[in-house]
Amino acid sequence: MESRGDVTSAPDERMDDMAELKTRVAAFVRERVMPCEPVLDEGGPAAAAVLRDLQDQARRAGLWAMPLPVELGGQGIPLLPYSRLAECEGASDHGPAALGSAPLLDVLMLKRHGSARVREQYLKALTAGGLRTCYAMTEPDVPGTDPCMTGTRAVRSADGNWTVTGRKWFTSGAGEADLVTVLARTDGDASDRAGLSLFLVPTDRPGFRVVRELPVLGAGGQWEIDLDHVTVPGDHLLGERGTALAIAGERLQLGRTLRCLRWLGQAQRAFDLMCERANVRTGSRGPLAGRQLVQQHVFESLLAIRTTRPLVHEAVERIAAGLDAHVEVGLAKVAAARMLHHVVDAAVQVHGAAGLGPDTPLPALLRTGRAARILDGPDELHITSVARRVLRGHNA
Repeated sequence: MESRGDVTSAPDERMDDMAELKTRVAAFVRERVMPCEPVLDEGGPAAAAVLRDLQDQARRAGLWAMPLPVELGGQGIPLLPYSRLAECEGASDHGPAALGSAPLLDVLMLKRHGSARVREQYLKALTAGGLRTCYAMTEPDVPGTDPCMTGTRAVRSADGNWTVTGRKWFTSGAGEADLVTVLARTDGDASDRAGLSLFLVPTDRPGFRVVRELPVLGAGGQWEIDLDHVTVPGDHLLGERGTALAIAGERLQLGRTLRCLRWLGQAQRAFDLMCERANVRTGSRGPLAGRQLVQQHVFESLLAIRTTRPLVHEAVERIAAGLDAHVEVGLAKVAAARMLHHVVDAAVQVHGAAGLGPDTPLPALLRTGRAARILDGPDELHITSVARRVLRGHNA
C-alpha cells in the first residue's frame, strides 16, 4: 500500500488530518450506508442501484478508495493509518464496498503478481468500481483447511492457454463478479504443495457457471460455481506456475487482518446499541442500566473489545513492516471472531425479544459473529497453527 500526503507536514498535523478523516468515515457509514442496509442486504437490481449511488456520494465526499494505490485512482493511505479507518468502514458489512476499499486485496494481488496485460486491463477499472472480483479457493467435499487437496485442475495447451475444470463453493460475491481468482492444481498430486497455481478467470468465458447461492444462516452472498473446461489466457496465470500457496498466504494474512478490523467496528456498533438500550429501556424498577447483570454484560463486552483491539493492531503493524505475522494474525483472527460473537450475543440479550427481530441490525451482526469462527479458517486451524509455531520456537 503506497503512501500519500505531504511528507513536509508535521506529524501532529497528519494525526489531526487522520482523526478528522476517521470522523468523516464513521459519519458516512452511520448516516448514509446503515440506513440503506435493508435494501443492500436483499441484493438484486435495487441493491445495485443503491450501492452505485452510495459510491458516487463517497467520491464526492473525498472518501473513495482510501487504501488503494494513487496511480490507480485511489488515495494511497498506508496500512497503519488506514487500519483505524477500516474499523469505521466495517461497522456495516456494506461499508467497504460503498467506500471503494473492498477490492483492496485483489488490486494488491494483481499489482504484485499479475502480468503486464492483466495490470493494464483490470487494475484501474477495479479501483474505479467498474469491475467486481471474487476469490475461489474452497471446494465441496474437500477440507477447506487443506488446499493441497484441491480437485480443480488446470491444463496448459499447445497455444499457451489454460483449460480450467472444477467446482468451488462459498465464494463471496461470485453471483455478480466479473473476475474470479481460482486456485487449481497444475502439477503433481495432493501431497505436492508446489503444484498449485492461481488463475484470473473472466466470468463471461464459456463453461463458467454460477450453480447456486449458498445462504449462510439465512443470508445470501456466498455462491457455488462450476468451471467446465474454461479456457483462460496464458497471461492470466498469477505469479509463477506452482506459487499459489505463497501468493494466497500473502493475501490471506492481510485479508484476515482486515476482517478483524471490520469485526471490531461491528462489535463497537453492537456495544453502542446495547448501552443505548440499557439506558432507555425502563421497567418497574427503573432503567436496565441499573441492573447488575446488565452491567456485567456491558463490562465483559467492553473488556472483550479493549483486549482484542491491541492484538489486531499488532498484526497490522507486523504486516505493514513486512515481518512474518502468522502468529499475530492467528491470535487476532480467533480473538476477534470470539469477541464479535460474544459482544453481539450480549447486546441481543439486553435487547430481549427486540434483539431477535427485524428492527435492529443485531441478528445480522450475530450471524456474522458466528460465521466468523468458521470462515477465513476455523478457530481450530488457527489455534493449531499458532501453537505449533510457538512450540517450534521454544524447541529451537
